[in-house]
Amino acid sequence: MGLSRPHKAGNGVSTRWVSLFCIASFFLGVLVINRFWAIPDPDKLDEEASSVEKHKSRALNPIDDCEKKDSIVRTGDILSQVSQTHDVIMTLDKTISSLEMQLAAARAAKVNDHVGSPVVTKSGSEQFKDRPKVFFVMGIITAFSSRKRRDSIRETWMPQGEELRKLEKEKGIIMRFVIGHSATPGGVLDRAVDAEEEQHKDFLRLNHIEGYHELSTKTQVYFSTAVAKWDADFYIKVDDDVHINLGMVGSTLARHRSKPRVYLGCMKSGPVLSQKGVKYHEPEYWKFGEEGNKYFRHATGQIYVISKDLATYISVNRQVLHKYANEDVSLGSWFIGLDVEHIDDRSLCCGTPPDCEWKAQAGNPCAASFDWSCSGICKSVERMEEVHQRCGEGDEAIWHTSF
Repeated sequence: MGLSRPHKAGNGVSTRWVSLFCIASFFLGVLVINRFWAIPDPDKLDEEASSVEKHKSRALNPIDDCEKKDSIVRTGDILSQVSQTHDVIMTLDKTISSLEMQLAAARAAKVNDHVGSPVVTKSGSEQFKDRPKVFFVMGIITAFSSRKRRDSIRETWMPQGEELRKLEKEKGIIMRFVIGHSATPGGVLDRAVDAEEEQHKDFLRLNHIEGYHELSTKTQVYFSTAVAKWDADFYIKVDDDVHINLGMVGSTLARHRSKPRVYLGCMKSGPVLSQKGVKYHEPEYWKFGEEGNKYFRHATGQIYVISKDLATYISVNRQVLHKYANEDVSLGSWFIGLDVEHIDDRSLCCGTPPDCEWKAQAGNPCAASFDWSCSGICKSVERMEEVHQRCGEGDEAIWHTSF
């Protein structure tokens, strides 16, 4: 019986030592790998891959960025060209419309040379050649009994004497009190206005007999007379108990200068009053439908503006334009069926203080102010100075305003 001996490898190293050596080598390898070969972050790998792709794309397509920039520039150029084209079209439309109306006016004037006209004293061709070109004509509708109202305006918002002439030359703004004649030509009323005109030189006399119920006719004659006398972009009618900021009016109209047919004011649609004896009674109420109906949209009568083409249209067609009892309704009716842009501008109908005062303090002076309850400034002779002090844009504003 012999004793067994431990088994040795053929090379003389025991199996136990080989096993320990392998295990130690394994752990040593793990330590080396963890120390020098950190596992990369997947997010970073994605970012690096994306960056590589971008660089690769730029390398393969070096003009893509340039094309994008060129595309943006071309888009801006196209928009600019579209805007310029629109402006050109608007200008051409206004020019064509103006030429058409002048042609119609010349034809009408030629006929009037033979049949007689209350406003045309020269031949049709001469009257349009001699007219001075101006920005706007403001006609302040007044009456024989309104001397104090006129003086209150002269003392506040209407330039006088040389300043009035300067306003015409430098700004192209014409301002006149508009009045006709009495039923007895050459009487006391007419002589009083003649003396006032001699003193102030600020009247436009119409070939028209004054009367409250003749306001529609007076308005029609005013526009016809003004068109024959001045070649203006705009013609304004304003009552003599309204406060005006001329600079604001000019700035407002300048925004619409390129438009051919503009009717601007505070648009309203009041009830048609069929009852006799009430103020603003409409004798022809039945033309507006059932009782209780409202008028079509039209500018309130205290102040409104029409462009040259519309004033010329009134002058040419004055013999056939129907006149309603209320002049603002009449004016609105003359434009129904025409391609006219109605502009509702509430700066033309601000209230008196504190309304217009708050707006002036906020840097937004009103173009016109009055009291709706009085269809003008209540007690305007006494209050015009107060309204001017509290709501006026400043006497120098008109000279520093560019149109």
